Amino acid sequence: MIFTVRTTVGQEKLISDVLEKKLRKEKEEVYSITVIDQLKGYIFVEAKDEGEVRKLIYGVNNIKGIISTPVDISELEKFFEEKPPSEELKRGDIVEITSGPFKGEKAKVVRVDDTKEKVTVEIIDAVIPVPVTLSVASVRRIKEE
Repeated sequence: MIFTVRTTVGQEKLISDVLEKKLRKEKEEVYSITVIDQLKGYIFVEAKDEGEVRKLIYGVNNIKGIISTPVDISELEKFFEEKPPSEELKRGDIVEITSGPFKGEKAKVVRVDDTKEKVTVEIIDAVIPVPVTLSVASVRRIKEE
């Protein structure tokens, strides 16, 4: 069963580390502790029953409580589906560069390398179009072509 533990917003990863260390010492019947970045203020704990979770979180700072109703795994699956960012980009898309020396510039996608997670772009406002190869994480799509 998966239980939701309410925490102070921004402290989720710190609390999960504390719970993990406590779990190693006490050997509770807890199977996993999960932090989902999109859900601020919550940690998900998979355990045998609610009592095991209560024993684990007892005395840990920044924990506000436990939601007694277990969560079904189907409700959380959408957060675990990871779509590679390179699948979203196509040749001809207009992107904004979000990091590096060309940060803030708009560019046109020339080539996408899915295996290396790289994208080659040409800066739109440049006098001479020079291809620049960047990480897919360094660009954000503005307009689809």
